[in-house]
Amino acid sequence: MSSLAVNQDSNYKHQRLFVVLLISSMLFACSDDRMSDLHKFVENVKAEKHGHIEPLPEFKPFETFVYKADEIRDPFTSFETRVQNVAQNGKNNLIHPEEHRRKEVLEGFPLSSLLMMGTLEYQKQTWGLIKAPDGIVYRVKEGNYVGQNNGKIKQIQKNQMALTEIVPDGLGGWEERQASLTLAGE
Repeated sequence: MSSLAVNQDSNYKHQRLFVVLLISSMLFACSDDRMSDLHKFVENVKAEKHGHIEPLPEFKPFETFVYKADEIRDPFTSFETRVQNVAQNGKNNLIHPEEHRRKEVLEGFPLSSLLMMGTLEYQKQTWGLIKAPDGIVYRVKEGNYVGQNNGKIKQIQKNQMALTEIVPDGLGGWEERQASLTLAGE
């Protein structure tokens, strides 16, 4: 080997040794006790007594209650008035909706959603025009049913239709109630 090659090989070894010494001295310098106060603080915190967390309280299950208003007396009427109403309803069993008749289209809509659009006469018969929420205008005559409370048309005039509804009276019976549809825009 030439002397140049030997010198390069020895320089390489010296450089490696220098790098190893430099790294080890840096590691030794990093191991300085500059963080000793941090280690002491962590040890002190670990040594302290820890607080006690109480367990969550147990909740009692919610008790359900079925409210049956029909078994309780109405607080706004006297007992005598209620007895009289029940007695009258027992005598007046003639009022009830016709159960076996075929339902008409306008009975599928609440009365408040129906609009009277006008009237027309054809062959001496007066017809009423009612617009339903579905946008269709229906032709009705006296005796037809409208609304969801068994409302029967009793009279058709130019500006309004008079009807009689049959509604529950709250005591197991039925009662008649007067209602009307007025011309839209009036």
